[in-house]
Amino acid sequence: MEQNGGKTHAMRAVIELRKRILGGELPGGTRLFEVPLAEELQISRTPVREAMSRLTEEGLLERARNGGFVVRTFSFADVVDAIELRGVLEGTAARLAAERGAKPEALARIRGIVARLDECFGELPGEVDFEAYAERNAEFHHELAALSGSDIVRREVERVTKLPFASPSAFLPNKGDIVAFRRSLNTAQEQHRAIVSAIAEHEGTRAEMVAREHARAARRNLEYVMLEDRSLISRVPGLALVVN
Repeated sequence: MEQNGGKTHAMRAVIELRKRILGGELPGGTRLFEVPLAEELQISRTPVREAMSRLTEEGLLERARNGGFVVRTFSFADVVDAIELRGVLEGTAARLAAERGAKPEALARIRGIVARLDECFGELPGEVDFEAYAERNAEFHHELAALSGSDIVRREVERVTKLPFASPSAFLPNKGDIVAFRRSLNTAQEQHRAIVSAIAEHEGTRAEMVAREHARAARRNLEYVMLEDRSLISRVPGLALVVN
């Protein structure tokens, strides 16, 4: 129970910090420290540390040289470019995996992840366990980069996912009242299956195109929120912009 409580506190800290960053309450350059944040959020330092580490992986924070974290400065164009670059690199990873032939054990691992992602969906359309999906989705994309068989490609994919909002898991499990976002995860899961299928069938072009389209879906959701309906940012605490 204590472990689950810590996990819940860490997720609450992630939601709250992301909300403040997206809302402008914590502008670029703001220094963040564990102790005052833990006191402010009334939780222990450990979940705060975990939350800031996660937001660092997503590109919203960066570690300061002399301790603590700093909110990164980025523009809308930066976010779009970061998502586009992830799509290009993951598309390359998928194509190489298909052309070079992924190892059977590696294919088995990523198929297992897809199966576990299936378990995140309920019987009703849009019924999703967002927290579990986020974790397993991150596993899928990590495994996809490794399937390329190229350490260079894998490292570059890992590097680009640290750019603002480029992380495939840069979204929150708190979008229950936005039907479009919930249902978009079903489409994303279909793309996961299609990518793995193309790799297994040695269809390099198809694997690359589906992987790139997978990232473009994230860009479309971002553009919708930022350009067409910015009210979504305030309606949903800590709204995330990437849903695949």
